[in-house]
Amino acid sequence: MEHLLKFAVVGAGVIGDLHARTITSLPGAEVAAVVDVQLDRARDLAGRYQARAHSGIGEALAFPDIDAVAICTPSGNHADLAVAALRAGKHVVVEKPLDVSLAAAARVAVAERESGRRVTVISQHRFDPSSVVVREALSSGRLGAVTSGSASISWWRSQAYYDSAGWRGTWAMDGGGALMNQGIHTIDLLVWFLGKPVEVFAWTGLLAHERIEVEDTAVATIRFAGGALGVIHGTTSAYPGLNARLQIHGDRGSAIIDDDQLVYFHAASDSEMVPDLGAGSPGNQAAGVLPAEVPSPGPRTAGLEPTSHTAQYQDFLASVASDRPPLVTVAEATRTLAVIRAIYESADAGRPVPVADVDLPDVQGGGDFGLSSSAFHEHRPNAS
Repeated sequence: MEHLLKFAVVGAGVIGDLHARTITSLPGAEVAAVVDVQLDRARDLAGRYQARAHSGIGEALAFPDIDAVAICTPSGNHADLAVAALRAGKHVVVEKPLDVSLAAAARVAVAERESGRRVTVISQHRFDPSSVVVREALSSGRLGAVTSGSASISWWRSQAYYDSAGWRGTWAMDGGGALMNQGIHTIDLLVWFLGKPVEVFAWTGLLAHERIEVEDTAVATIRFAGGALGVIHGTTSAYPGLNARLQIHGDRGSAIIDDDQLVYFHAASDSEMVPDLGAGSPGNQAAGVLPAEVPSPGPRTAGLEPTSHTAQYQDFLASVASDRPPLVTVAEATRTLAVIRAIYESADAGRPVPVADVDLPDVQGGGDFGLSSSAFHEHRPNAS
């Protein structure tokens, strides 16, 4: 009989609710406990799943039936909670980001290696059908030599959103603004598609909000080890809130993902004559290359479909069962975090900044973690 992985969900807010719903929708998992510093919130969420309620993670970890922990708290305490769970012998799922600093990310990597448990960080858009198609096209060389890419997130968050919780918009707990909190998924895909990031040059601003420490608008250029160049734009000041758009270009094809949908895909066939000059659309192959998508049931939570995390949780359960790394490892999440941290450092310094080398070895291996000394600097850039 297949082992049922029992989870403790830490954080009973809207994201904790989404994780709990995702876990209980899978045949190989269930919610056994809910943890929240506000015990009433923990009891409310736990009651929906006949689970225990706790006010502290230590209480939940003391129960031997807990196999894994889903961390759904403010970003600045993700690493502390993950390390505690790993030291207790539990597997871990962390809602994005891994944490707010590379020093914290490295602590999780060390704890994972020492525990022999598995950790994944939520980057659910890597599992979207559109993302899978583009990734496979890049891996197979269908788009030719990759030359450039752009990630643009034009969203809106009101002042009331930032005022709704004391941790929002702080360096200590939010770790950043439009990029770290809202734009991280699109940046993650850009980095996943284009490879090892080398250097960034950025500007950030606090242009439409008050009483927060972080940016609500940012732009950056990024250079990748393979030679490709990228552009990143992220804002929570684009009323009334528009799209998240990702473009990837090569000398044999291009792809565009708009609000998670593959809206443009064209790759030259072996027999196709590439013209000397080109502009506009030579034909959109997107519909023909996408696998069938399953309609999502029910209302959205925090802007996410009820099934948004399902594929990643399935991958995580499979990684635990077969003792293999998940698709989104600590190393992968740290690389995306390193790009955002470098953007903040560049904006503060007013110069190009190298992206910290975060090519972490397999968690079963040894050695240091390849992080440059600057990666451990607890930098707090200016947002204005």
